[in-house]
Amino acid sequence: MEQPRLLLIDDEPALADYVAAAARHCGYKPMVARDQRDFFSQFTTERPDMVALDLGMPEMDGVELLRLLAENQFDGPVLIISGFDRRVLESAFRLGEALGLTMVGPLEKPARLEALEDLFTRLKPTPAN
Repeated sequence: MEQPRLLLIDDEPALADYVAAAARHCGYKPMVARDQRDFFSQFTTERPDMVALDLGMPEMDGVELLRLLAENQFDGPVLIISGFDRRVLESAFRLGEALGLTMVGPLEKPARLEALEDLFTRLKPTPAN
């Protein structure tokens, strides 16, 4: 079976690399996007199995990304990892659910490695029998 693909968008390279390394360790093929153009280019060419996103991006916020994922009928898990206040994370989480997305997390930055690995392992797709 092919490795599940995780598409991650974060404008902080060190944090993006940290999350990508945790995903790789759990058997995912991480794809990192630094901005929304890169994100949607990768999203359309290599449809991911899971998406991880930061809410605070310079050109587009996470809420816009959630809406675009919903418009594109993305049905994999969507993980919010952000430095925003917990109330903001929870309201974005509820919005994602209301849009019909499969929301997981949210995780506050800096996310603990154990929490990331636990989540990735739990959500990893299993081969269809």
